[in-house]
Amino acid sequence: MARENIHNSLEVYYEKIDCCPLQDRQFNFFEFVYVLSGKGNHGINGNQLPFKGGDLFLITPNDYHSFNLDLVCEFMVVRFAPSYVKSYSWQSIDHIECLLYYASHFSGSIIINEADKLMVANLMQNLQHTAELKSIYAEDLMRHLVNAIIVIAARNISVIKPESISPNADTRILQIIDYIQEHIRQPELLKINVIAEKFGLSDTYLGSYFRKQCNESIQQYISSYRIRLIEHRLRFSNKRVHEIADEFGFADESHINKFFKRHKGMSLSLYRNTSKRENVIAS
Repeated sequence: MARENIHNSLEVYYEKIDCCPLQDRQFNFFEFVYVLSGKGNHGINGNQLPFKGGDLFLITPNDYHSFNLDLVCEFMVVRFAPSYVKSYSWQSIDHIECLLYYASHFSGSIIINEADKLMVANLMQNLQHTAELKSIYAEDLMRHLVNAIIVIAARNISVIKPESISPNADTRILQIIDYIQEHIRQPELLKINVIAEKFGLSDTYLGSYFRKQCNESIQQYISSYRIRLIEHRLRFSNKRVHEIADEFGFADESHINKFFKRHKGMSLSLYRNTSKRENVIAS
């Protein structure tokens, strides 16, 4: 799998391509991909979803993705390091980086508000114009435009994210969340005592600390994140249930079905069939 790095804290560029040069790329940074024109399928973390003009995707560190394009497509790509988010003094959302990490819960376009879609479209057009012009103060202007897009993305993610995060969330909780997301398919590494030892905390303190920072228990967060990924497998991949069970470290189909039914009130097969019917109706 190709892994990419960035040399600057912020990189912005325009792409017009008829094929994706790299498949299943994995990053150590955040990446916005905005579809200016064209259509095809976006593969993210093993799921495949159709995309069209106006879609905005946010790929987080440890995600992997690729695009299968139908003819020529145009994209605006914005890459920024976690340090870029930390270095900016956000007025009212100190936990913005934590919100951005929640994009890993979703596979589709992250902008759901119609008014925000129009705003992002205008911002991306201005960003493209500024990047191409390379005039005086262009870098400062691009940063302001990118920051506006980040805030709009965070606002939409805050509406659809599974649980709320405390406004006082600190850097260490981001590291713990990143660790959980990275090892979500390895249950043995997500035991409370293992995580506590990894971050130099006691089991008891880790539990109370996580709940204070994220307004939910660490077990709830792990379960909700795993459920969301399993949902995406059922909706957007052709993997069989036993393959999904193996991927997420369950002993067999029975165990993953019990886990899923406890949280969703239905079996995996019923969820998949229901999702397919809803997709047909929506199309």
